[in-house]
Amino acid sequence: MTNAKDILVIGGDGFCGWPTALHLSNLGHNVTIVDNLSRRDIDAQMGADSLTPIASMDDRIAAWAEQTGRTIGFENIDVARDYDALCKLMLATQPDTVIHFGEQRAAPYSMKGASEKRYTVDNNISGTHNLLAASVELGLDPHFVHLGTMGVYGYDDDGLEIPEGYLPVYIPADDKQIIKRDILYPTNPGSVYHMTKSMDQLLFQFYAKNDRMRITDLHQGIVWGTQTEETRLDERLINRFDYDGDYGTVLNRFLMQAVVGHPLTVHGTGGQTRAFIHIQDTVKCLALAVENPPARDGKVAILNQMTETHTVRSLAKLVAETSGAQIANVDNPRNEAAENDLRVSNKTFLSLGLKPITLAEGLMDETQQIAAKYAKRCIRKMIPCVSTWTDNQRPGVVPAKASKAA
Repeated sequence: MTNAKDILVIGGDGFCGWPTALHLSNLGHNVTIVDNLSRRDIDAQMGADSLTPIASMDDRIAAWAEQTGRTIGFENIDVARDYDALCKLMLATQPDTVIHFGEQRAAPYSMKGASEKRYTVDNNISGTHNLLAASVELGLDPHFVHLGTMGVYGYDDDGLEIPEGYLPVYIPADDKQIIKRDILYPTNPGSVYHMTKSMDQLLFQFYAKNDRMRITDLHQGIVWGTQTEETRLDERLINRFDYDGDYGTVLNRFLMQAVVGHPLTVHGTGGQTRAFIHIQDTVKCLALAVENPPARDGKVAILNQMTETHTVRSLAKLVAETSGAQIANVDNPRNEAAENDLRVSNKTFLSLGLKPITLAEGLMDETQQIAAKYAKRCIRKMIPCVSTWTDNQRPGVVPAKASKAA
């Protein structure tokens, strides 16, 4: 391609990062993955694993070269801790684009305990700021693309459509005039993980204003599906399929549960409405963001990266009807509203030509096939979500008010 870019994909070994790196490479960009392989380490610590077999990074990159003739670079760097190595790499590669997936991405994991909370904050905030600070210190001018989450806004049922990042407010001035300001749409994070994504927004706001960095922040919905056009080429390229209670996204978890004969675990009433996007659309949105950097106007471009909304109980019903699985309503470990509505604007990506893949199109069948093919790899004890949001939900813990009354 004539406009090939040099791209760093931070966190390129992960669920969204790996297929994005392949897609961008397939489009002709020069891609280097930066990852410290921490997601694999977390699996080992938890006694969990991807349902799909994940090859080593060397084998993944070799398979990609064999299938396509294209090369992807790889650097094992912890961007949150090894600032000097990060700077050395950025100077050597002079990236046109830095795509940042390199954050601990699971809300349940971030709420397991103090250690996981501290790790999530230390890793996510330090990594984000190191990338921004290095870009400025080194005099580089990359377009910075960050994968955020719709979850920063919480799930209150106020009936408002969530805009793409900004809310117009009207403030009465001393001279009785009304002054209009566009502010960041207020966040209402529901976990430590979501809190770090909210904090990211302030870092981006500062660096866009102070250093005129071009920054795109993608607020993504829950990703479903496993494979993309590129990851289907070779089993060594296959993407992650997380089904455990900490990292498994809700639809993939339901599909796996159905295949192995486990009841579909619906938290609470299942009335929680969530935004969704297929993994193939995720990589397409990232490519569109790379090709359409924002103006250098001191303002972050915030885009909602989702294609449809569903309640958890409607998803469970859909999977149950197609698989014959039973549905089990279990206590909700999260501190959230039992029922909510959700309306989201995604007009920018639609205007850029995205044609969304929806659940109604039958691509869920492929995910079911993946779950069935690798069902023997399932570790059943990892299915339940045991991370809880408040102390009084944890086994053996007496709520504070009750202990005082006693």
